[in-house]
Amino acid sequence: MAKKSGTTATKSAPKPKKAAPPADKVVANGDAVAEVKGVDKTAGITEEAVKKGTGRGWEDWCRILDDAGAEVMTHHEIAVFLTERDGLSAWWAQMVTVGYEQARGRREPNQAATGYQTSASRVIEVPVSRAYRAWADTRTRKRWLMTPFTVRVANRDKNLRVTWPDQTFVDVYFTPKGEGKCQVAVQQRKLKASSDVAKAKKFWADHLEQLRALLEE
Repeated sequence: MAKKSGTTATKSAPKPKKAAPPADKVVANGDAVAEVKGVDKTAGITEEAVKKGTGRGWEDWCRILDDAGAEVMTHHEIAVFLTERDGLSAWWAQMVTVGYEQARGRREPNQAATGYQTSASRVIEVPVSRAYRAWADTRTRKRWLMTPFTVRVANRDKNLRVTWPDQTFVDVYFTPKGEGKCQVAVQQRKLKASSDVAKAKKFWADHLEQLRALLEE
């Protein structure tokens, strides 16, 4: 039986692994799109929420819009493209557009073409007609929202566009979510500063919760 050679072959050192992207980022085409760790948000919308509402995540939407040449489109053109191509509702088309513009560095978080914006929504266990009436009927509205506003556009059981006392714009969307259930989504636009965003978001989160409690009591 042949003896083993006294020399021992040296193993080459393993190549260092390429550093993975930070655990708190999802990256698409080199750009940070959405944070994870339970607070993943782009345009104020979580990855889970955008997938549930549109069927796609932020990375997919950024890829689709890049392929469509959205980097040179206006905000309005992107929103129209999303509505016509994918059948997104007006609210989701706006949210995806803003998220894309943020991901591609065209605006800072919560910044829109006409200022800053924020949004909030609640699913309420009532038909969409009741939720709409709670906004449109002044007497009912005063039970959960005391701030007066001016209605610019009203599409029954679909949406309201109103002017807030501070001259910001508030868009309200009513979406059926099955029998006896609907989603009420609010977007406030033309906020003057980024510092106004958190205040407005809390205001709408609190008042939509009051609306839910009133309608479901």
